[in-house]
Amino acid sequence: MRSVEIVLALVVLATAVAAGARRLRVPAPSLLVVAGVLAGLVPGLPEVRLPPEIVSLLVLPPLIYAAGEEMSWRALRQVWRPVTLLAVGLVLASAAAVGAVAAALTDLTVPMALLLGTVLASTDPVAVAALGRRLSLPTRVQTLVQAESLFNDATSLLLFKLAVTVAVAGGAFSWGHAGGEFALLAGGGAAAGALVAVVIAAIRRRTEDPVLETVTALVTPYAAYVAAEAVHASGVTSVVVAAVILGRQAAALTNAGIRLQLGAVYGTVIFLLESVVFSLIGLQLPTLVRHLSDAAEDWAAPALAIAATLIVVRVLWVFPLAAVRAWRGGTRASWQVPAVVSWAGARGVVPLAATLSIPLVTDAGAPLPGRELVAVLATSVIVISLVVQGFTLAPLVRLAGLVVPPSTGRRELALAQLRTAQAAQERLARLEDAPQIVLERLRIGLQDRIERGELRMNGDPGVDSVLADYRRLRRDLIAAEIAELHRLHDAGEIGESTLREVRHLLDLEDAALDRGP
Repeated sequence: MRSVEIVLALVVLATAVAAGARRLRVPAPSLLVVAGVLAGLVPGLPEVRLPPEIVSLLVLPPLIYAAGEEMSWRALRQVWRPVTLLAVGLVLASAAAVGAVAAALTDLTVPMALLLGTVLASTDPVAVAALGRRLSLPTRVQTLVQAESLFNDATSLLLFKLAVTVAVAGGAFSWGHAGGEFALLAGGGAAAGALVAVVIAAIRRRTEDPVLETVTALVTPYAAYVAAEAVHASGVTSVVVAAVILGRQAAALTNAGIRLQLGAVYGTVIFLLESVVFSLIGLQLPTLVRHLSDAAEDWAAPALAIAATLIVVRVLWVFPLAAVRAWRGGTRASWQVPAVVSWAGARGVVPLAATLSIPLVTDAGAPLPGRELVAVLATSVIVISLVVQGFTLAPLVRLAGLVVPPSTGRRELALAQLRTAQAAQERLARLEDAPQIVLERLRIGLQDRIERGELRMNGDPGVDSVLADYRRLRRDLIAAEIAELHRLHDAGEIGESTLREVRHLLDLEDAALDRGP
């Protein structure tokens, strides 16, 4: 019962903090981590210990899936080469650098120091997606950072497994074995994700029930993750591949009403999971520090040094890569994009899941030496990354001049609405067998949309004020309709089901006013 109360309290705290972050216009993950650390310092608060399976199996798959769905497939094809260099080369370099620094500054053995390096080597897709959502970055830059965080899991997981083998069992390193493991992790994960996507797509095409459709969509990330893990492949890679494939087919899998419902349900689930998991990251740190042995009390300075090492290595990798690409493309190298890409590589949920999964004992049954210190250092670096980089990423983006102006988004929206209305008008002109009165009503509505779209494309400032007046007056009329609807219900002229049905239709019309052209 106590654990249920703690979880409910966390949900309330996380929701309140996330809502406050929106009002303050600061990144919610960073503020949630700070709130978690402060809550963990409160005397008498029950300790919260996260079982590894809670993070890796319950929380991680839907968050990874949401991040994968947000990625642009067209933009991904344009940046796959730098993504590959970052997802493989930078992960190797980061793991080696962190291992060297940890071995030099702490009492960790070299295998345990390298294990810490593999935990922190990869950026986190959940943190990157959560931080990037509020930034108006160019599509190419956003895709580069997000794709790197999504596809570097196979490399980091391979390194992590090898490091665990050396630290726990004293196993020897084999390049041939490593190559086979990487092929299984990456290739097996991709194959599992593709297979799950095919099966889920076939099911959803044959399902029209909103409840079944919603359940199927919610289960999909877990199915992809478990299918890959069952064959010892990368569950994260499997979820990413399934998300990308199904995301491209979303329009063909179901109808508009179910898509709207799925968007609302999934948005709520992602908000709750992100809010709770980021607050839990902060909450873990004080608990882990309290359990450190006296010999490992000096952890703050090494944690800061390791966090700085990750940033320095990233800068030293990204800037030369950007310079080479600029030289090959015949353009002048700039600092803006490399600086943002370097600073956007935050750590978060995936490194936390890896930290929690480190074995407690060696194969001989003895306690794994240095595990507590590794957990504290990894969690500390995650907290530092989310707080420091999270709070400063938006100012850096503004300083670099990479913020996409709102006018660009509004113009794209106006262009899309205009062209879609024109396409509908062309289709309408070829329809002859429908009643003329129906065709005329459709023609008037499309012509109105086209005229408004042309005015917006031409930058007419009066169209927005006209639409604002239209929305205000239409909502006033909807309010009158709702009042009459409730009068009819109170008078017994209509039943409860009719009340709910008509109210739902009016709510949809009201909500559509904010999305209209």
